[in-house]
Amino acid sequence: MILDTRLSLETPEGATLPLAPAGMGVRIMAFMIDMLIKTVANIVVFTVLALLGGMGMGIALILAFLLEWFYPVYFEVWHQGRTPGKKNLHIRVVNDDGTPVTFGPSLLRNLLRVVDFLPLMYLTGIITSLFNPQFKRLGDLVAGTLVVYDADPIPGPNFDVKGRQPVPADFTTDEQRALLAFAERSKRLSPERQSELAAILLPVLKTDEPVIAIKQMANSMVGRQ
Repeated sequence: MILDTRLSLETPEGATLPLAPAGMGVRIMAFMIDMLIKTVANIVVFTVLALLGGMGMGIALILAFLLEWFYPVYFEVWHQGRTPGKKNLHIRVVNDDGTPVTFGPSLLRNLLRVVDFLPLMYLTGIITSLFNPQFKRLGDLVAGTLVVYDADPIPGPNFDVKGRQPVPADFTTDEQRALLAFAERSKRLSPERQSELAAILLPVLKTDEPVIAIKQMANSMVGRQ
């Protein structure tokens, strides 16, 4: 029997946003890939900086610390929730409402890996996820995040624009919702009114086509092409 754990979240306009939580097996495989990448990077850094003696080793230790703690945060925030390992396994981190994860929740969920690790080998995180219907470890529960499979593309230009753009990493969850609401309600707005509203975000979006940019960001959020 296949256990259906899919979630259906509603956007501001009532459209369905499908989310399929990723289980521990695929998450552990993604973690192993990322750990392998970090290990190789550390070997290269220590080998090169060892040539500089004690000062080089000190710099290498600092770089190893930064790599360990900010590698997942960087990729989750600036690469649409996907570290290289997660991207390879077609999973990503999102906020509980399906919007792209932002800096604060990503940092919190990764800092709490220390607690999830206890007493050894991420036993707390694994046990927590097994008793959670969305396979959340402790860090996800506290940060309000969720690891999901990449959604299958939904056919049809629902926002009248094809293509995707990443949502700026410094956008809050409310700002992301505003982008999605704009894209969904745009069909009821005249082109002139769309341009007028989208122009408000020109300083942030830095594009000559803010309406298209907003709709392509909405495509990214709901898995459309």
